[in-house]
Amino acid sequence: MRHAVSNEIYAYWRGLKKDGCPPERNALEPGAIRGVLADTFVLDFDAARGFPLRICGSRVNDIFMTELRGAPFLQIWREADRFRIASILETAAEEEAPYVLAAEARPAGLAPVEIEVTLLPLRHQGATRERMLGSLTVGRGSDWLGLIGSGPAALKACRPLEPDAAEPPPATLGLLGRARAGWREGRNV
Repeated sequence: MRHAVSNEIYAYWRGLKKDGCPPERNALEPGAIRGVLADTFVLDFDAARGFPLRICGSRVNDIFMTELRGAPFLQIWREADRFRIASILETAAEEEAPYVLAAEARPAGLAPVEIEVTLLPLRHQGATRERMLGSLTVGRGSDWLGLIGSGPAALKACRPLEPDAAEPPPATLGLLGRARAGWREGRNV
């Protein structure tokens, strides 16, 4: 990971793990990560609704210049990457493993900024297919940040953060096939 925010949120998540299992959602204490809270999000593990963002920090909103709370996480990704992102989320939940994504975000016709996204599964009443903690941070700045919202981000790379975690498979059907119907019916942005 390249960004201090990603390292801090990952270290916090690892510190909450018990017996090798992801932490329970209720174990999160926002005050413990107050310095990076603006760069974090929590999403619902609901593929049919595009993995809605339950909580979204102000700096994440600032990149896209919109309030993302309640919006589908998949909406911040370009359409060509959405099934791959859904596949990564599925793998993270199934493997109970954290992942980091490298991407670019940009408004049309302007210079891109590098972004780094962490995806950290959470347990909710023992299940990992309910919530996901994450962070989204910007690398070097651009003169448009804070003035114009980015268009959808383009995925560049993905890797597991723990050595025994599986590489996410290419986008597949199953969960993704069920999500496809909703996204093809115009619920994507």
